[in-house]
Amino acid sequence: MTAYDVIVLAGGAAKRLGGADKPAVRVGGRALLDRVLAACSGAGVTVVVGGRRPTSRPVTWTREVPEGGGPLAALDAGVRLTAAERVLVLSADLPFLGPATVEALLAAAGEDGRDGALCTDPDGRDQPLVAVYRAEALRRELALVATEHGSLAGLPLRLLTGELDLARVDAGPHAAFDCDTWDDIAAARARIREHGAVLDEWMTSVKNELGIELDVDTDVLLDLARDAAHGVARPAAPLTTFLVGYAAARASAGAGPEEAAAAVAEAARKATALALRWEAEAAEAAEAGGAEKAAPPEASGEQAGTP
Repeated sequence: MTAYDVIVLAGGAAKRLGGADKPAVRVGGRALLDRVLAACSGAGVTVVVGGRRPTSRPVTWTREVPEGGGPLAALDAGVRLTAAERVLVLSADLPFLGPATVEALLAAAGEDGRDGALCTDPDGRDQPLVAVYRAEALRRELALVATEHGSLAGLPLRLLTGELDLARVDAGPHAAFDCDTWDDIAAARARIREHGAVLDEWMTSVKNELGIELDVDTDVLLDLARDAAHGVARPAAPLTTFLVGYAAARASAGAGPEEAAAAVAEAARKATALALRWEAEAAEAAEAGGAEKAAPPEASGEQAGTP
């Protein structure tokens, strides 16, 4: 992976949210800021510009000067604490940003001669707070803007991005979706519960909550739960998947994520095979019981009906 630092802008008055603490607003049970931090866990240095708060992983805190001075002042405060050649810049209200978008931005920003790369939304609009910048170019342009205007406070981002040679990356329908209003929050909360997204969202949330970096085949676990419920009893499904996780943890103690994922798959295979054997025995017992009921009564010395 390309080395990079990240600056997350988590200040602002959130006027359209009635002054709510937007970075702390939860979507899918996780604070918006924590969702953003999960997408850039590979950063060397993570700087959050805003008020201190609990976070899912360690960060470096700073504030713009003056406080509430806007995005350019926040970027200036953040970039002073970074050291990597490339700096990922994100707002703290991106509930659907993922590592794939971060990787795409880093790749595009690495093109020869470019000053960086930014995402565009489905309407083709630039998103300068979902972007990667060359740190040297970012520092240079911030200094020039400050010199020209006397201060960075209150100035729009276009004064920075308009002077940079930036590649454009299609963010897709959701990666650059930001939450400026309560309607946006409601839309984000509804989307993660859609049928096609809810399991992935839940698994990601649980892994982040538990501090687990593990990619497992969810289809394997779901098939195991189905087989245990059908072949044994409904309560067997959650209990069996728990035991599979416990066994995998013991088998892969001290190992890396790949070995742990393999241990989960192997434990699930064994448990699935056992559940199928239970189901087969139940089917055999049912067939035997049906055959006994269908058989004619055995003769006992005299035929039935004989006086």
